[in-house]
Amino acid sequence: MPATKTRSSLEQMIQHQVIDRGIKDPRIIEALRSTPREKFFPVGGEADAFADNASPIGHGQTISQPYIVALMTQALDLRPTDRVLEIGTGSGYQTAILAKLAAEVWSIERIKPLLDEAFERVLMLGAKNVHFRHGDGTLGWPEAAPFDRLLIAAGAPRLPRELLMSQLADGGIAVLPVGPDDSQMLVKVTRVGDTLQSNDVCAVRFVKLVGKEGWKAEA
Repeated sequence: MPATKTRSSLEQMIQHQVIDRGIKDPRIIEALRSTPREKFFPVGGEADAFADNASPIGHGQTISQPYIVALMTQALDLRPTDRVLEIGTGSGYQTAILAKLAAEVWSIERIKPLLDEAFERVLMLGAKNVHFRHGDGTLGWPEAAPFDRLLIAAGAPRLPRELLMSQLADGGIAVLPVGPDDSQMLVKVTRVGDTLQSNDVCAVRFVKLVGKEGWKAEA
């Protein structure tokens, strides 16, 4: 795709899919604008980069549509000093957005080939504040906890309370989809002492969160 067409497609995506739907935070808009979304797609799939839908990236996983990436990022209410745990690195696109808005990002992916590709992409963009791990994301990253913010990019069957209470800082915010794969709700969770206050954001559909506090891996 020629550079001029790519830039035009990116600007149309930002305007029609993000700004027109209520995402106004200039920091988020600039992060989207400065991150080449087409670079986070498998070879041959770049044409889908600016489509208004989730797209396959291999291994039964997807990259979220631009609006959902922006919406989840907005719900996190990120500050430049925040330490963020991301569960479900996937393509690395959401990771790259978080890296532009927070102090440090710790990202976990259970599918090794996806993690390796995401690592290369994020490194290519020059991000120096991202740490990657291969493993069960629902176990978190205990030695780096507590985190100010936590984003889960896969659908949990129920709120992963053990993870949130042990690794989300008091006053911290988590954003994640919860529910069966055909009826998930994106929720914003704030930890207040020993309680988790949850608010619904919107209906969504993500791949399943697999792990100790998620779904069992299919045979």
